[in-house]
Amino acid sequence: MSWNDPNASSEAQKYDNPIPSRELILRTIAENDEPTHQQLAKAFDINDPDQFDALGNRLKAMARDGQVNREGRPYRFRAVTQQDVVTGTVSAHPKGFGFVVLEDMPDLFLHEKQMRWVFNGDMVDAVGTTTDNRGRTEGRIVDVTERHQNQFIGTLTRDEDGYCVELGSPNNHQPITVTDDNIHAVGAKQGDPVKVDVIDWPNQHEFATGKITEVLSDDNDRELIIETTLLNYDIPSEFSAEALKQANDYREPSKKDFKGRTDLRDLPLITIDGEDARDFDDAVFAEKRSGGNYRVLVAIADVSHYVTPNSPLDQDAYERGTSVYFPHRVIPMLPEVLSNGLCSLNPSVDRLCMVADIKISRAGKITGYEFYPGVMHSQARLTYNQVNDYFANPKDKSVPESLTGNKDVKKSVDTLHQLYGLLIKKREDRHAMEFETVETYIKFNEEGGIADILPRTRGDAHKLIEECMLLANTCAANFALKNELPVLYRNHDNPDSEKSMRIHEYAKNFGLSFPEENPTQADYQRIIEATKDRPDAISIHSMLLRSMMQANYAPDNIGHFGLAYDEYSHFTSPIRRYPDLMLHRAIKAKVTNSKQPVMDFSLDGAGTQTSDTERRAEKASRFVESWLKCHYMKDHVGEEFEGVVTTVTSFGLFVTLTDLYIDGLVHISNVGDDFFVYDEHQQQLIGKDKGTLFGLGDLVKVQVAGVNMDLLQIDFDLKAKLQASEMNQTKKDQTKKSAAKKSNGRSSKGSNKKS
Repeated sequence: MSWNDPNASSEAQKYDNPIPSRELILRTIAENDEPTHQQLAKAFDINDPDQFDALGNRLKAMARDGQVNREGRPYRFRAVTQQDVVTGTVSAHPKGFGFVVLEDMPDLFLHEKQMRWVFNGDMVDAVGTTTDNRGRTEGRIVDVTERHQNQFIGTLTRDEDGYCVELGSPNNHQPITVTDDNIHAVGAKQGDPVKVDVIDWPNQHEFATGKITEVLSDDNDRELIIETTLLNYDIPSEFSAEALKQANDYREPSKKDFKGRTDLRDLPLITIDGEDARDFDDAVFAEKRSGGNYRVLVAIADVSHYVTPNSPLDQDAYERGTSVYFPHRVIPMLPEVLSNGLCSLNPSVDRLCMVADIKISRAGKITGYEFYPGVMHSQARLTYNQVNDYFANPKDKSVPESLTGNKDVKKSVDTLHQLYGLLIKKREDRHAMEFETVETYIKFNEEGGIADILPRTRGDAHKLIEECMLLANTCAANFALKNELPVLYRNHDNPDSEKSMRIHEYAKNFGLSFPEENPTQADYQRIIEATKDRPDAISIHSMLLRSMMQANYAPDNIGHFGLAYDEYSHFTSPIRRYPDLMLHRAIKAKVTNSKQPVMDFSLDGAGTQTSDTERRAEKASRFVESWLKCHYMKDHVGEEFEGVVTTVTSFGLFVTLTDLYIDGLVHISNVGDDFFVYDEHQQQLIGKDKGTLFGLGDLVKVQVAGVNMDLLQIDFDLKAKLQASEMNQTKKDQTKKSAAKKSNGRSSKGSNKKS
């Protein structure tokens, strides 16, 4: 060796033909400007081919171990420093690999070996090491800084090495070993679902070890998957003892609580909700005024009276951020003694409320509003179906006496219905979007399995209440802005240019124009109106929805694009959403000339927390629903169903079953005996050999080929195309005509040439 290597002797002992040690390589890289493999070999005076290759292998290993970064072609090497370390959250994929999710830069890809250290959701320090052939930056975990959870639910299994708990997706890459003594102590058997606490975390060579704390009943798959999801998504399901004590110490409101409040107990305020609702946080009343004008009262439960700033109840509510809704189960933001009791506007009891008292002209324009704390006494608990039945036929026997038998309630409901017509017209004028989508709910049998999956209908009653809530929310946002209150706004940004371009290309299928960038609500509404009566409207509107940005909470108002409001907030659901509670506190402090509450968190922090917890709740709810549907379809493998093509991709067709509203994939290899090419602009698969065409809205018959519970994926085989959508049939006819025209043109030219 001609180089001065501090580890020369140890290298010589290990290798017959030694190369520079890692320490020397790092020092040499630091002394040069990102050298290549060739330049390093030259610096070390390496001419032997074997040594050259060995140096390359060592550089590759150093990149793998996070000691150097290699970028470009040919690779240039740079020593990794502390400045290269980034902090992010592990997102595990069911297939064993994962990512370090980063906020301000592309995520780092983690190989299966790196995933041996971590579980989904863990916080880690990591470095980017190299770029793979797919353009992904590969990462190496430097340290696990925070464990997302230490308790899991899984299935007890056994192999030649002993017992372990196999976890479900997305942690199925990470079994947790348990001892025989632990198994015997809890009486667990192979195949049992169990709850396990981690004792020792995994490392590069060994899996985690744990202790089973509970053997769970597998009689009800629904409850088991919800419990698992709560753990996996880190959703709190138990309130602190201090929060429960605070909630249970409250009593029914008394005259002392009514002081300083407007007494609305004689007004015919009512609640209108779904049949399965248990917490009623909004009540409504409307009356006609002189000149054909209207007065609307939206009374919202005064949660802020009970959930005081920075109290144990408040801390638990802030941590949850929102209630989480699963099929037939709710994880509430507040203890039930409040959410279903003192804060719920139940009929025939006095309740504290915050009121939006709104004046509306006969043209549907807001002419004034005021907010004040009140006390109310709901005169009826009505359901959407009951009110819809009343609108259809006021003498329908299914309409309850609390509506038809109380002339004041009846008059208010009639006035609300009249006002609804005006508000819908105003909605149309501002081009707020009304997509054709299907929301479903699951009916269960006595064993907890799925009995049926049904669509939810939205009649005038549902839409009427929605419009009343929008009125209150916009007035609250306007009041907060005018008075510079410390609140969160519900923001929905404009679509980005890339998504706008996709819709621009797709709209050509309908002969409609759509701007390539900066679309307005009117641009979207034009497509919605033009396609709403088509059989493939749901598919088209789902694509439009996917082009929109996600709404979020923030202390700076930017308006709500989808609803076409310049200012918007959430005021109407403080029982189940923390931003609404924050807005109530701020408005109440202003109108009662009280000091604004000083919170333990910042407004920016609250915006991030409530947006994140909302996403968490949505993901958890979707996961449980997807799991239940996949579990249900396991019993229907081999059966045939009719469905509609709802999404077209380069790898196949997503089909929604017509009667079950369950989605599955027809892989492109199972679409048909043709060579298919994906047309992104047309959203179609086009057969190059036979001209077979599949697109959005096509009616097809499929067979359930298989269900993957780890990936929550249902695979279909295509059995037949039953009917092309209107658009796809038109395009197919145009293609045939074009082909025939070309064919005729070629024949004519041929005969002229012969003559």
